Amino acid sequence: MTEHIKVGMAELKIAASGEILKTTGLGSCVGLTLYDAGARVAGLAHIMLPSSEIAKEAAFNRAKYADTALPVLIELMTKAGASARRLTAKLAGGAQMFIFAGQSDTMRIGPRNVETCKLLLVGNRIPLVAEDTGASYGRTIELDSGTGLLTIRSVQYGIKEL
Repeated sequence: MTEHIKVGMAELKIAASGEILKTTGLGSCVGLTLYDAGARVAGLAHIMLPSSEIAKEAAFNRAKYADTALPVLIELMTKAGASARRLTAKLAGGAQMFIFAGQSDTMRIGPRNVETCKLLLVGNRIPLVAEDTGASYGRTIELDSGTGLLTIRSVQYGIKEL
């Protein structure tokens, strides 16, 4: 039986040998996935916020923020045998779960998470090959480290495969 590795909110993990990374509860959070098809190493970060600039403590959770989670994920994957040159990315989540009248940019957490992840991927020369982002519904995702297949489940829209 294939091992499922749970990735909680504000966590990141890697997998190989056909293990499956899974995270639930992606509303405004983004599931940032990386995959090296040559080494069959996968990584998943459950990102809550776009920038660590708002972190008040010196020793903060680097998996919580897009700008700090991506470098950590790349580092862990390369230590496990992945090549940074072969990495590809897929994104899911980043929903705008609630709409308020007169909403400020601060409340656009989901869209800002997606925008930041895309900018960081470009900056790291990692191609974004697929995404299921935005809208106003939650998602659960699974990334297969053997194939790179990203499965997205939602109550409203069933199952998608990217």
